[in-house]
Amino acid sequence: MALFRVKKPAGKPGEWFYCLQHKTAEEGPQCASKDRFGPYASRAEAEHAMQTAADRNLEWDTDPHWNDRP
Repeated sequence: MALFRVKKPAGKPGEWFYCLQHKTAEEGPQCASKDRFGPYASRAEAEHAMQTAADRNLEWDTDPHWNDRP
């Protein structure tokens, strides 16, 4: 008898995710939420998740409203 229940990954089929562990776009909840970005509306968006994250980080780092450094 198992002491712990295995939780299924949360998400809905038809949503796309970028798996950080496998470095691929995956449809539906295949991997744990701690190992994925998403959900995305399409496979193409999920495939570009790392570039999207890099762009958002750059935008945040260079935002004049939040950057106190001279």
